[in-house]
Amino acid sequence: MTALDTPTLTAAYGEPDGVHDEMKSADGSVRAVWRELAERMDRLGGAGLGRRWAQGQRMIQDNGVTYNVYGDPRGTDRPWQLDPVPLVLGAEEWRGIEAGLVQRARLLNAVCADLYGPQTLLHEDRLPAELILGHPGFLRPCRHLPVRDGRYLTFYAADLARSPDGRWWVLSDRAQAPSGAGYALENRLVVSRSLAGVFRDCRVQRHAQFFARWRQTLRAMSPRVGENPRIVLLTPGPYNETYFEHAYLARYLGFNLVQGDDLTVRDNKVFLRTLGGLRRVDVVVRRLDDGFCDPLELRDESRIGVPGLVQAAWAGNVAIANALGTGVLETPGLMPFYPGLCRHLLGEEEKLSGIATWWCGQPKERDYVIEHLPELVIKPAYPGAPATGLGGVHIDAIFGDTLSPTQREEIAGLIHERPEAFAAQESVNISTAPVWHGGRLVPRHVMLRAYVAATDDGAGYAVMPGGLTRVSRSADSRVTSMQRGGGSKDTWVISDTPVSDFTLLAAGNGSPVPTAVTHDSFDLPSRVADNLYWLGRYTERGDGLARLLRAIAARLADAEGSDAGPELPALLETLDAVTLDAEARKKREKSKEPPPPAEARIRAAMSDPAVAFGLAPTLENARRLASVARDRVSLDIWRILSQLGRDHGLPEDDLGDALGVLDRVVTSLAAFTGLGTESMLRNQEWRFLDMGRRLERVAQGVAFVRCLVVRPRPGEGMVLEGLLEVMASAMSYRQRYLAVPAASPTLDMLLLDETNPRSVAYQLVQLDEHLEKLPRPGLPDGRRGEDQRLLLDMLTTLRLADAARLAAADDGEARDALSYLLMNLASQVPALSDAIARQFLSHNAPSTPLGGMFAPPALIDRPTEDDAAPAEEADAV
Repeated sequence: MTALDTPTLTAAYGEPDGVHDEMKSADGSVRAVWRELAERMDRLGGAGLGRRWAQGQRMIQDNGVTYNVYGDPRGTDRPWQLDPVPLVLGAEEWRGIEAGLVQRARLLNAVCADLYGPQTLLHEDRLPAELILGHPGFLRPCRHLPVRDGRYLTFYAADLARSPDGRWWVLSDRAQAPSGAGYALENRLVVSRSLAGVFRDCRVQRHAQFFARWRQTLRAMSPRVGENPRIVLLTPGPYNETYFEHAYLARYLGFNLVQGDDLTVRDNKVFLRTLGGLRRVDVVVRRLDDGFCDPLELRDESRIGVPGLVQAAWAGNVAIANALGTGVLETPGLMPFYPGLCRHLLGEEEKLSGIATWWCGQPKERDYVIEHLPELVIKPAYPGAPATGLGGVHIDAIFGDTLSPTQREEIAGLIHERPEAFAAQESVNISTAPVWHGGRLVPRHVMLRAYVAATDDGAGYAVMPGGLTRVSRSADSRVTSMQRGGGSKDTWVISDTPVSDFTLLAAGNGSPVPTAVTHDSFDLPSRVADNLYWLGRYTERGDGLARLLRAIAARLADAEGSDAGPELPALLETLDAVTLDAEARKKREKSKEPPPPAEARIRAAMSDPAVAFGLAPTLENARRLASVARDRVSLDIWRILSQLGRDHGLPEDDLGDALGVLDRVVTSLAAFTGLGTESMLRNQEWRFLDMGRRLERVAQGVAFVRCLVVRPRPGEGMVLEGLLEVMASAMSYRQRYLAVPAASPTLDMLLLDETNPRSVAYQLVQLDEHLEKLPRPGLPDGRRGEDQRLLLDMLTTLRLADAARLAAADDGEARDALSYLLMNLASQVPALSDAIARQFLSHNAPSTPLGGMFAPPALIDRPTEDDAAPAEEADAV
């Protein structure tokens, strides 16, 4: 077959087989709205599209776009699954969808307002009371709770699918804390850059104006009129499935990303705990399910909510988006009643219908469902509630045609036993769209999650032009859940008018947003300061360990036979001291066998998980802390730290491999430090990051000098040369002294010299400047805090020390004055760290003793799965 005979990508895609295909009509021709994209893909060809998409995948990896899945063999930080071929919709078709979504948002908002208000729908039997009052998501403490302008839904999502006849149907509603909008934004960023020319030429409608209008609505919800409102996005925490999205949206919209512990309720008002004290919060955009938001009024086992939040809302002192209690709308049991409710509440016929649904709490409907089980999809009427199960497994969605006769009987028995807990929906063979797989286009089933936001301009609601398209894992699967291996697509709505160039840098009318100039940086939550502080410590710890390993590997590579210098054994002893925990060191001391070979010790310190304080766990902790603080670190900083766990692989066969890895680690960490120094505002975020680095450098300096200098060794000049190299001061020493290193000037340069940016004294001076500029509410002016007094004691000790006396070996075997000084400093470092934590940070438990020499503390207490994954988020994307 010649190149001319090779079918194009779209021709090789084939024809639809019994389903509605989004790209091709029944006769195999490309639909009009897809033609521009199809022609451009055909011109690119398989090789061109594959090359473009390789760039897109690198972008996803570099940006750290993840979707966390518990129990996934790829770990909790699973890369986001995105297909390069977007779902394309025409402008005219989208206008119909848009009108239907706006109407549905108005309808659901009206239903919720009635259920938490007069309940006329229940009194008039327009809704069955057992469906609502038996729903765990109906929150009785929130009935008559004040809601600004009756706006229960400020952000709503509907899952849409197209049936074989080409009609769009609503499959489910997301009304508590809809997820996925941030991923839709990231999808757009990646695909529009990978297919830049195609995106521009296809006239795709943009997302920015939608988010700007939603943000303006949230600002208008503030109970404090006339003031610049403080809006926070409340997240369950970093182990939640969609934490990346929480951080992304908070950063994109300019909100504080907070966890429950960051907020406190005082005098029926919500406050953010910050370094500058408590700051009033006006609007809480929650990403927690209703019940988890307040352990006092709602679910008392929740550890991720804010005690007293409901009471503050009752007092009218905080607005919550979406309003508490909207989870009651997420039952499929309500869908059969919406057509009648739409006519009753809005005086309109439904514009966008829900898929045929039967609630089993009604006898006739129950009997129909049991009789037609093979044709239906069985769902819990109360999603997320621990009410039903099959063989002990929680029921999510069961396709009746996949059940055996025995399983059908079992399901029928469960429905008879608790009919109100089940609903059934028509099983529809939803539409397919092309995905890029194995170098060609293949069909996969798709579902569209569309987003609707309330507006404050009288329009009521606005719809995001597009949304998050989800893709089934295989051609024979109808499940599009990301948790079950599905993927995602960008969604392009083609405009029939010029595309707006609106961005979030301008207000909705195109005029600049009035912003008060401020240099106030005390809005930093204590928890975030804590994460940045330990991020600084771990990165500096990794840098020091990598430099030590590199010095050892370089000398070992240069050594021939027994020609290794006297510094090599000393450096290896230091490596053991700083990487092995107490138990491992004790075990080695008791063993009569000689230590492992030097190469084995290097490899273990680099990659063996059994080495408690090795390089791999240190860098992984740094990367994880950066992921927790995603809304606070720049994309460039994140890329550097994420590369540490990906590109700096393990050495293969020889020391040259190890040296290459270690060079890259040192270079990357130097780039991280440089970016932090040159690109971060000199605010509290930078201070805590730098304080962590400085304190860790003190710990390292004390540890290295203590191991290598307290006991004089034969050939000490070479040992000191190795120490200067590890502490990045060898060149400075040579420039100053032009001589072989001696103990006294080396100790002066590494411990006492306040002009050497690597010396212990220099770090303490910098720490003193940081502590001086941090807020200390409640402390009288001029009074030093505990942390400052400890630091002053350490700095004074060094300033009074004499290098010659420290270098003197009193008994010829040990430098007692140096040993005493270093022991003192070693005990004061953890004490200083604890004092800083007590004064400023949220995690006040004493830090772990500096293990080897600077052992890591526990990173973060991992929450239980129940706390980390509220029900809506577990079924989020």
